Amino acid sequence: MNLNKAFVLGNVTRDPETRALPNGQAVANFSIATNRFYTNKNGEKKQQTEFHNIVAFGKLAETSGRYLTKGSLALIEGRLQTRSWQDNSGNKHYRTEIIAERLQLGPRLGTQRAQETQTNSQKINPPISETEIPIIEEEGGEEEKKEINVEDIPF
Repeated sequence: MNLNKAFVLGNVTRDPETRALPNGQAVANFSIATNRFYTNKNGEKKQQTEFHNIVAFGKLAETSGRYLTKGSLALIEGRLQTRSWQDNSGNKHYRTEIIAERLQLGPRLGTQRAQETQTNSQKINPPISETEIPIIEEEGGEEEKKEINVEDIPF
């Protein structure tokens, strides 16, 4: 059995370019940036960014063109495909793309708006300190407080 599946969760790097194929089917091209954070041998924190080319067809292309914009968070599920072509100079080029099969949109709020909403939420519902958390004790007699023996469990 073979499996060709890719999942990427990241930010759209440019607005999707949508067009129609000769048969009328919609196609959208865009890219997603994903970040990897790690610590090198010297203990320094590093960030590595990868850019993934995405191609969507049909209804998915229309949705991508309508709702995705540069900076949007999106989860793409699809398959890897490599195309090759020869330019006018005779040089062969290769491009690996993720052919989108599913798309999940991230939050619609912009970064600044999301931070404002979080700040306002904290003002309305301030965090509860550990001393303010009420202790709820179980009611009941000695029978309820009896410890359960694992061997008594029937499965």
